[in-house]
Amino acid sequence: MRVKDTLNLGKTKFKMRGNLPVKEVERQKAWEENRVYEQRQKLNEGKPTFVLHDGPPYANGDIHMGHALNKISKDIIVRYKSMTGYRAPYVPGWDTHGLPIEQKLTQAGYDRKKMSTNDFRKLCQEYAMKQVQRQMTEFKRLGVAGDWDHPYLTLQHQFEAAEVRVFGAFAKRGLIYKGKKPVYWSWSSESALAEAEVEYHDVTSPTAFYGEKVIDGKGVFDDQNTYMVVWTTTPWTIPASEGITVDAGFDYAVIQPEDDDRQFVVASELVSKVSELVGWKNVKVVKTVKGADMEGVLAEHPFDHNRKLLTMLGDFVDLEEGTGLVHTAPGYGEDDYNVGRKYGLDIFAPVDNKGYLTKEAGPDFAGVFYDDANKIALDKLKAAGLLLHYMPLKHSYPFDWRTKKPIIFRATPQWFASVDKIKDDILNAIEDVKFYPGWGKVRLANMIKNRGDWVISRQRVWGVPLPIFYGEDGEAIITQETINHVADLFDKYGSDVWFEREANDLLPDGFKSEHSPNGKFTKEDDIMDVWFDSGSSHQGVLADRPELTYPADMYLEGSDQYRGWFNSSLITSVAVSNKAPYKSILSQGFTLDGNGHKMSKSLGNTIAPIEVIKKMGAEIVRLWVTSVDTSADVRVSMDNFAKISDSYKKIRNTMRFLLANTTDFDPQTNSVSFDEMDSQDQYMTVLLNKFLKEARDAYENYDFLTLYKKLLGFVTSDLSAFYLDMAKDIVYIDRADGHARRSMQTVMYNVVTTLTKLMTPVLPHTAEEIWEFLKEPEDYVQLSDIPEPKHFDNDAAILSKWAKFMTYRDDVLKVLEEARDAKQIGKSSEAALTIYATSEVKDLLDSLNVDLKTVLLVSQLDFKTFNDAPDSSTKFDSHGLALLVQPAEGKTCERCRLVKTDVGADSDYPTFCQSCAEIVRSEFPETATAGFDAK
Repeated sequence: MRVKDTLNLGKTKFKMRGNLPVKEVERQKAWEENRVYEQRQKLNEGKPTFVLHDGPPYANGDIHMGHALNKISKDIIVRYKSMTGYRAPYVPGWDTHGLPIEQKLTQAGYDRKKMSTNDFRKLCQEYAMKQVQRQMTEFKRLGVAGDWDHPYLTLQHQFEAAEVRVFGAFAKRGLIYKGKKPVYWSWSSESALAEAEVEYHDVTSPTAFYGEKVIDGKGVFDDQNTYMVVWTTTPWTIPASEGITVDAGFDYAVIQPEDDDRQFVVASELVSKVSELVGWKNVKVVKTVKGADMEGVLAEHPFDHNRKLLTMLGDFVDLEEGTGLVHTAPGYGEDDYNVGRKYGLDIFAPVDNKGYLTKEAGPDFAGVFYDDANKIALDKLKAAGLLLHYMPLKHSYPFDWRTKKPIIFRATPQWFASVDKIKDDILNAIEDVKFYPGWGKVRLANMIKNRGDWVISRQRVWGVPLPIFYGEDGEAIITQETINHVADLFDKYGSDVWFEREANDLLPDGFKSEHSPNGKFTKEDDIMDVWFDSGSSHQGVLADRPELTYPADMYLEGSDQYRGWFNSSLITSVAVSNKAPYKSILSQGFTLDGNGHKMSKSLGNTIAPIEVIKKMGAEIVRLWVTSVDTSADVRVSMDNFAKISDSYKKIRNTMRFLLANTTDFDPQTNSVSFDEMDSQDQYMTVLLNKFLKEARDAYENYDFLTLYKKLLGFVTSDLSAFYLDMAKDIVYIDRADGHARRSMQTVMYNVVTTLTKLMTPVLPHTAEEIWEFLKEPEDYVQLSDIPEPKHFDNDAAILSKWAKFMTYRDDVLKVLEEARDAKQIGKSSEAALTIYATSEVKDLLDSLNVDLKTVLLVSQLDFKTFNDAPDSSTKFDSHGLALLVQPAEGKTCERCRLVKTDVGADSDYPTFCQSCAEIVRSEFPETATAGFDAK
């Protein structure tokens, strides 16, 4: 036997390196084979329900870091709820309709205009299903638990039927109407867009200042020689101009520049600015009029002398830019449309689906792409002597979020869902919703307040058709009878049936309408906005599946969804039931690259989750999710993951130490009660429960960053740097079944089991690996519960007392470090420490009732009064103590490695201190005569 064999050196087969990329896959396979998710659901039957409803990602391409952040965050919450008394089912979903899939097929060489609609839709469905399987595999690889065998897809028959019934709820409330009004029009997609499908980028546009000749001044202006100075950033829209808008409350000046016999009308506040831009000198103000007095003044259209432009009053004119007089084309803008409707103007938009101006715009513009028409318009203004000034202006402009091309505003006949009519109901519905972060409530409310009516029709084929029929007289037929019948057909056959059958075959048997005396009907060709698809998921999923609840307890998505899914779901839910579809909303920032730039494949700055997983494992990505502040945008770099990997190693190695030193511990027979624990073990038990409460509070508040910091702090500071550091002198040295060792092992076992359960929502693979080495009844840690914090009668006093001691300990560590630097000692175990303490400090240290030598990691310790402290000591006056470090006297015990004066006192063990000799004689009596083998 060797001396080291008498020590209780912990051993474990739990490996230092996790080999996560390989082992995680094996573990996930075992979970799936053993139906662990289903077992957890079974265990939680009858408990209160917590439903986190999955916002459906779009089924196209590999997942990115934003997906990983989103899905892992959801998984952490669902796993935590499942382990703390809730039935928390998770049904993943996918958004499977829409333009991107059509575009992918077009890029693959398919021309939908040369195929039947049904054949093209079948290709779309096949593509979507492949993408769902592709993304599902990647989500599962992240360790996300859920009902993967039964996901929801917006192309499922039942879901499409539910969506049609949601449309029916709008129709029943009189919220569906058809109108010709300007909408976001994507010429690159050949379709109308919803607000949520638009993003903004800075562009530079040719801004024109030009005159429009007054032909009927209504007694306010001279009819012969006065020009209204208007401005526009879209000269290509001038052919559609129907009027000029001014503000009733502004003052407008009629000015006469030097060397120009014409008079011009400009907002008074902008005379100097406009004069400088145009180059007018010595400008004379002829008269000033109120905007209200200008109403009804007529001007001549700059390109068509036969057309008259009406001066109107509007509230959207400002004095920040321009002239105070706005070129108004009701077919090309919402403000223009609203004021034009008020004054009875034509809604004129001479531009086609692809962005080319039509013949109605005039011969010079017909067939010209809208952006190229800017130059033609400017040249015509210049030739007519009306162009006063033009310049480039940088401003924010809407783009199609999918094609990344600029869009236009274009009045086309579209189907709308009225938001204005139920806006108050919508705003009332969010009053009881809890928002994380809190500012989300104001953001969503403002989005709703400023939102116009929802254009829900799309000129595409891959989606859910609008369930609208037309009579022989062209009148739209939208009844509850027809809508419910279509919903029933979709439930049975899917929405393909709409394109497979004639209109009459989609109507209820014997259906009659006054609008079709001959019984002939047609049907709508447009499909519904995909935001109506996903926005109906509260009916297609939550209200439909028995294991779920409506409303959901939480929706969790990126902050862009305040104008997207949060928004559309809220509107549809209020239309259906007058309540929000969620009880709480948690929003997260975007993932950016390490320099704060948006990740983009074209920029080459993306980091795919699968890349990190292959190198480091999914656990590193999961731990990273908890380490970032998701209330703001999150920067991602491989350096981040390398740092997280280091943190993971600290956690793993600490858990390994705990496992190794509890291998011979049976919690059923070896546990020591709290009252019988040694003082430092009581302190660590109280500290563990304090941490447990803080960690649970962080989980409850979805504050993952605090959770991460608390976990790392507890592992590195409280455990590794303090408790486990001093524990070695007890668990290694003491009798195997000695009270001090069993007391400490009780704490270690409680720590490792508690931490393992607490970490499971974040690090499920590692937690399950640890669980295999614990003596717990559940087959999987995922089937256990996270414990509630325990409270002890004197826990506050224990924490207070030890907190003061830890301050003194910091002082001791400081002087020991200085002694090492001065070469007085090597290790702290070679030190003799003298503490010169006030009576107050001495009383506190005595009250700890611990072996301070062990706790402070020194071989010898002596106490003296503070007033006796020599000059050679280091004084900490504010703490009431002074410290002196000297080399310990005696010899180093071969077994415990402490310097003792009684080494060799037992002749049978000449290299052992008295304590070690007694332990070894008791535990290994044969060594008294046989001695030890050489090292």
